[in-house]
Amino acid sequence: MIIWITGANGFIGRHLVRVLADQGHAVYGIGHGAINEPERQRIGLGEWLNGEIDATNLNTLAGRSGLPSTIFHLAGGSSVGLSIAQPLEDFSRTVSSTARLLEWLRASAPECRLIVASSAAVYGAHHAGAISEEAETRPMSPYGHHKLIMEQLCRSYADSFGIRAIIVRLFSVYGPSLRKQLLWDLCLRLGRGQRELVLGGTGNEARDWTDVRDVVQLVAWLARVDGESLKVLNGGSGIATSVAEIARLVTNAWGGNIAVRFSGTVRAGDPFSLVADARQLAALPFNWRIPVQEGIAQYVSWYKGQAR
Repeated sequence: MIIWITGANGFIGRHLVRVLADQGHAVYGIGHGAINEPERQRIGLGEWLNGEIDATNLNTLAGRSGLPSTIFHLAGGSSVGLSIAQPLEDFSRTVSSTARLLEWLRASAPECRLIVASSAAVYGAHHAGAISEEAETRPMSPYGHHKLIMEQLCRSYADSFGIRAIIVRLFSVYGPSLRKQLLWDLCLRLGRGQRELVLGGTGNEARDWTDVRDVVQLVAWLARVDGESLKVLNGGSGIATSVAEIARLVTNAWGGNIAVRFSGTVRAGDPFSLVADARQLAALPFNWRIPVQEGIAQYVSWYKGQAR
């Protein structure tokens, strides 16, 4: 198949390129950031277009690759904090790029299958326990609001123009090559020799942690799922792990006598609990392979290896 990935130069995108290329697909990418020739070949990317997701660039990519059979839309904002600091930039990255992509699909490739990476942030902070796909969406950050608008655009084009889309709401994705967020911050501080870590929040905040190597297997697999013109799925395991437990796993894997305490100050836009109801995914069926204990230990090993 001819496959395009928007945001192929990102954390999830690079992992997904490798999986799809290994499956024998011709994989092309568009988004921001330079990728040199050796790196492009290493990750398995047939062509990379560094630029905005707009009609001109999409037509250029189609001229090089042919029309795609599937597009994985990973481009968009990736940080709650940055969306609060720069909401217009986050809107442009998530909402405007999606609108331009959908309009190009409507006019140029209406039969193309679209797999869209959204976020559990669309659910907001008022849920306790596992959250089903039918739960009320009440996002509490610009990041979450923009992901929800992106989903609504996909629904509009599915209803009005028959665009086929699967939206997967990803939860807490981590893994090798992630250079931001909690795990990266913990390892940075430990690498600087800190032996007492003070973290925000209470430590009881619960998240559904999923290893990126599992996530890209899921996302790639969804391209083979048939059904209605629009489908929304939780991309989570259904297993809750507290931030305190994650910190314990990181410090145990690091080694040494390390103390962790929590300030009690909650970050703006941060829900207390985001855990998936994974029954729809399990029924398809899809199985998560990497338990969080194993994944966190491997992340620490990756960090120590790249820090040498």
